[in-house]
Amino acid sequence: MITGERMAAVDENAAALGVPRKQLMESSGHAVARAIRTIADSGTRVAVVAGRGNNGGDAFVATRFLDEYEVTTILLGRAEVIGTDIARENWEALQQADYDVRQVTDSSGFELPEADVIVDAMLGTGISGDLREPAATAAWAINEADATVVAVDVPSGFDADQGDHAENRIEADHVVTFHDTKPGLGDLAADVTVADIGIPPAAERFVGPGDVDLARPASRDGRAFVIGGGPYTGAPALASQAALRAGMELSFVAAPESVAGEIQGYAEDLIVQPYESDRLSPDQVDDLVDTAERHDDVIVLGPGLGTADETLEAARLFLESYTGPAVVDADALAVVPDLETDATLVCTPNRRELARMGGPETDSLCETADEVEAFAAELGHVVLAKGVDDVATDGERTRICCSGAPGMKVGGTGDLLAGIVAALLEHAGPLDAAAAAAYVNGRAGERLADDGSMGFLASEMLAEIPAVLWGVADE
Repeated sequence: MITGERMAAVDENAAALGVPRKQLMESSGHAVARAIRTIADSGTRVAVVAGRGNNGGDAFVATRFLDEYEVTTILLGRAEVIGTDIARENWEALQQADYDVRQVTDSSGFELPEADVIVDAMLGTGISGDLREPAATAAWAINEADATVVAVDVPSGFDADQGDHAENRIEADHVVTFHDTKPGLGDLAADVTVADIGIPPAAERFVGPGDVDLARPASRDGRAFVIGGGPYTGAPALASQAALRAGMELSFVAAPESVAGEIQGYAEDLIVQPYESDRLSPDQVDDLVDTAERHDDVIVLGPGLGTADETLEAARLFLESYTGPAVVDADALAVVPDLETDATLVCTPNRRELARMGGPETDSLCETADEVEAFAAELGHVVLAKGVDDVATDGERTRICCSGAPGMKVGGTGDLLAGIVAALLEHAGPLDAAAAAAYVNGRAGERLADDGSMGFLASEMLAEIPAVLWGVADE
């Protein structure tokens, strides 16, 4: 089962793997035509009612495979504003080949022809809420007609993400959905066919630009709160700056007073909140939790903390008290395996840290992804395991990220990743945020390595993060 949002990401990943959307549309349209052949004899009257998106494009393709039927294809809206190039090309193919096609630009002009089968291709999985004109008028006419209704992917007005179906939605008799069933389709009083349209399994398994689209911040918003520093100062500064580069509005660092000035010196954009100590200890936990909860912060806990007993105890106490989202990295990972917490955690261990937490000991995370998944299920938190290939899993679903460059072995790239995850957690679920962050971090490194250089620094990757997230993620 796959949501509409996730399906859009998989489509884009498939295109990045070399399976273009035009090819997928051809397969989808052919699947709709096959379904019609199973329920209607040759010569049957078929009315195709299509919208201006790719859902309509699928139906335009289907029309070309139904020459043995009497088909009328109706476009709701003007052809010049069809939403995608591939849908427009398939509409123009029908026009040029002299198929019976009509345009309806106003609800008052909608007239449903006599038909035995009606194809609903007005709205796909990306649209929610009540149907508006002219789709509302068309839906009423379709539901009132004495005809068999075949919906393309989902019935118009059906919400494949949140389940908030429109009151005036299409009541379909048959649904031809693509690649995998969608949430809620099984509850309909309709026959549902899942059509394989040629999307490779890798489009779901491997992280790609579609995953970035799914998690990308629509606006700059939120606060990152990095709790780190003590023995080391660069790590919390890198994590905090990465959160800003990935869309956070503000980024704070809580650090010992002895190193607060040094951390502040890395970047004037950071807001450093010092506490009286040389290292994190249980004495600071209540104030830190209060600050984080009061401001709805996304926490990054661990960069540069060190492994002193009192520091690890403080990390444990913090996570036991905190109830919001948190990225747990580096030294703080040691306290997670036996932790009881209401917080939403994304753990970001490298291979050695993963093994110390009780996960698999491996030289290849990709080859042991199932073991990492089983470990995450036992742990009860999302795990983003870092290596040559990264593995993101919530214990049930697993994504593998292959982006990156050899030069990213330099210290600090994991701190960047933690900050990116925190920024994306403001807008996306934990697994989606983790998977997309791994891809963004890897692509940032790839952009610097385009000239074959391995001598770049983690700090130089900061400037590449927004370039990957907004505008050029699929170059």
